[in-house]
Amino acid sequence: MKRALAVALVLVAAVATPAARAMEHDPSAIRMQPYDPPKPAPAFALPDLSGKTVRLGDFKGKIVLVFFWATW
Repeated sequence: MKRALAVALVLVAAVATPAARAMEHDPSAIRMQPYDPPKPAPAFALPDLSGKTVRLGDFKGKIVLVFFWATW
């Protein structure tokens, strides 16, 4: 078992090393894309559980988690 593990590690290292070297010099090798800063969410309003309309703008400056779900 130890021998099989050692052989597997050697094979992984042999395969991974050239790929890692290629990524060091060519980021497009792993299809990296530049980061686009997040865009503000559009203004919207939804009813809460009691039927009161809640607007996203009411929470300006706060972290908001909007959870949608559906059943078909």
